[in-house]
Amino acid sequence: MIEKLVILRSLKNRNYRLYFSGQGISLIGTWIQIIAMSWLVYDLTNSAFMLGLIGFVSRIPTIFLAPFAGVIVDRYNKYKLLFLTQILAMIQAVIITVLLFLNVIQIWHILVLGVFLGIVNTFDMPVRQSLVIKMIDKSEDLNNAIALNSAMVNIARLIGPTIAGILVAAVGEKYCFLINALSFIAILATLAMMRLPAETIVRKQKGHITELKEGFKYVWNFVPIRYILLLLSVVSLMGMPFQVLMPVFAKDIFHGDSRIFGFLMAAFGTGALSGAVYLASRTTVLGLGKKIAIAATVFGAGLVLFSLSKNVYISMFVLVFIGIGMMMQLTSSNTILQTLVDDDKRGRVMSFYGMAFFGMVPFGNLMAGSLSDLIGVTNTILVGGIGVLICAAIYSTKLPEIRKAARPIYIRKDIIREEIIEE
Repeated sequence: MIEKLVILRSLKNRNYRLYFSGQGISLIGTWIQIIAMSWLVYDLTNSAFMLGLIGFVSRIPTIFLAPFAGVIVDRYNKYKLLFLTQILAMIQAVIITVLLFLNVIQIWHILVLGVFLGIVNTFDMPVRQSLVIKMIDKSEDLNNAIALNSAMVNIARLIGPTIAGILVAAVGEKYCFLINALSFIAILATLAMMRLPAETIVRKQKGHITELKEGFKYVWNFVPIRYILLLLSVVSLMGMPFQVLMPVFAKDIFHGDSRIFGFLMAAFGTGALSGAVYLASRTTVLGLGKKIAIAATVFGAGLVLFSLSKNVYISMFVLVFIGIGMMMQLTSSNTILQTLVDDDKRGRVMSFYGMAFFGMVPFGNLMAGSLSDLIGVTNTILVGGIGVLICAAIYSTKLPEIRKAARPIYIRKDIIREEIIEE
């Protein structure tokens, strides 16, 4: 049955099917916690700056540790590393849950535990991205697996905020954190059930710093990877932080409660899910470079429109398109990187991807929180949207250069035939 559905074709791989189901449950818990955390912080502090600060400290470890994380991922067993990161993330959720149930939670607890989770996630992202390819038996299913993974994230993004909004209003934030802590049982159980091929770990004579330099030179000198990561970095800095300001919109702009916050995030998740499902239905990587430019343009234009809207229903409609643009850019970028990169550098390249995405967001969060106190949240998002549009236009001018550099790699890997010319 799965084989007949093109959009689900990667699920015929047993290991990926297990990962997909376990991670899907865990991610719903993660999004419940994310929404509850934002609402908890704003409720405790009533400060947009503090929302930005929390976002900053939870992501800042990525900037400093991501390149080293990539070296570690390339050197050690990826399956064991992923198991470890999930256990550590579960411990973080348990600690917050206990503090909330004891009614002793303070903002410094959230800051410290945010840094801890940021360190864990810095290693989790590249090992997760590098391990997915090991779960796929046929390379032609990789594009679908990456897109389905994004769809899974956004199904969770759709379900999690809705549940969180209802729970926070009905019983308080602490039960949201409890649910997240319990959700890790699913991913740990499915990881334990996997039967992955034995991973050959080559003990390298080169030092960690040497490998780090090699990874950076590879990323910078290879035109497609360089431009894709540069665009992602700027979009993450200027565009992504709009999410951290959503509690302010829900509470102060639309005069709502946690349920409105959940509905706003669910609208964004609906769009992101739609973008991921569309990409999962594609059977080729051809044309993804152009779609990155289109997606970034849609994302930037959506932010501009959202900043100008004063109606919650119009804003929810616009958030759908913001989600589509953001997810199509992220997933298309991920797919191109995964298909172009050499296997022995995959961990390092994906760590730079994490650095471009997750690593720039904390600076954006801090900047957004500070700007919001100076010029207001709506003007902050307007500035970010304009910045994304400018970067998308610059990236579009580099598309011929990107295609020229990527084409020989795709031909060598039998991803395209030599006679095919990308439009």
